[in-house]
Amino acid sequence: MIKLRQSQHEGEETNLQSEFNDMPLSTIYTKTLTIPASAIDENGHVNNVTYVQWMQDVAVEHCASIGGIEAQGPVSTWVVREHKIEYLLPAFAGEEIEIRTWVENIRRVRSLRKYEFVRKADGRTLVKGETDWVFMDIETGSPRAISEKVARIFTANPDGL
Repeated sequence: MIKLRQSQHEGEETNLQSEFNDMPLSTIYTKTLTIPASAIDENGHVNNVTYVQWMQDVAVEHCASIGGIEAQGPVSTWVVREHKIEYLLPAFAGEEIEIRTWVENIRRVRSLRKYEFVRKADGRTLVKGETDWVFMDIETGSPRAISEKVARIFTANPDGL
């Protein structure tokens, strides 16, 4: 079982993270897809912007799969503050890839989610990315503190965390 700890450094927000820095806070969500021809750009490989769309799509799928949409309620939502992405190898139409995502940490109003795109045929990592998500109040458009209920959705795992 992974234990959680809260850390706070001067000038930083409270941070809910795993006991081990190299361990994700949430379970890892995976999705396998075959790259469609529509994802290929003029250079003959997956368009860079397509990866960003897939990052957003798999984040929403993961959140929905663990009850996150219901937990956040009708007046809250997540918005992207920042995407970071590192392209390591190209991918091509017809290749099967596995997209992996997990929540790395949860802070007062923000959460860092990470991603890996791996080619199934050889196990090589194609892309690594992360998104800094901000929890927002839909009515005011302002950041909203992440409730314990929402935080627990992301930290729950089969090992009883």
